[in-house]
Amino acid sequence: MRVIRDLPVLAAGEGDVPFVIQGYKEVVSADTTWNAHSHSWHELLWNEYGASTAVVGSQVWCITPTLGLWMPAGQLHAASAVAGTVYRAHFLRHGTQSTLPDVPVAVEITDLLRLLLERLEEPDLSPRSREVTEAMVIDVMRPSPRALLVHLPISALLQPIVDAVRADPSDQRTLAGWASVLGCSARTITRAFLRETGMSFARWVASVRAQHAVRLLSLGFDVDEVAHAVGYRSASAFGAAFRRTTGLTPGTFRTR
Repeated sequence: MRVIRDLPVLAAGEGDVPFVIQGYKEVVSADTTWNAHSHSWHELLWNEYGASTAVVGSQVWCITPTLGLWMPAGQLHAASAVAGTVYRAHFLRHGTQSTLPDVPVAVEITDLLRLLLERLEEPDLSPRSREVTEAMVIDVMRPSPRALLVHLPISALLQPIVDAVRADPSDQRTLAGWASVLGCSARTITRAFLRETGMSFARWVASVRAQHAVRLLSLGFDVDEVAHAVGYRSASAFGAAFRRTTGLTPGTFRTR
């Protein structure tokens, strides 16, 4: 059973809040979807365990224990998480000065950032210590050079590819194979992918596979099982592709 949660759509800065940074933690007890909503404050999303997804327009972001997501105040987004996910959200008051942009962006959850965020949860933290820690959190948050991001094409031409590959990332059909199915040239598909996603067909498929692999690894699946599930013939081929996308080997990611 999937739980659907409805949250309000709020404009950036709508209403005052009595905090600079406020944390929230939840263990998701059932598969859950949050319908499209927005907050009046900025939000840093990350997980203690498992992988979750945030959707902003045609962008699908994957959130993990090592890769968080900065969601600016007022940004409309939806989200989903499977049962067992332990997610964290740290809310920053709108107007707080930060080096992060006014658009969603991946944020690396470093050991230092994690320790600082956890320190803010200490009940006996003095006002001065809180002020210093909050300033350090804001200082060390940086956009990550890597993101588990999939841009979803929206044209009717590419929709069959999008539906098939997202439903089964192990789909082995090549560019030429899809051209035959869709009754067009491979060049037409290539141009459409570049125009709608900014990447080639092969890179787009790799990004979908990486997101699916992250979810399975976060749930504890073996690397060989994950490699097969996302369409690679060997664990080594999967490892090389996964590292190109995430900067980590599957084993390292699974451990972290």
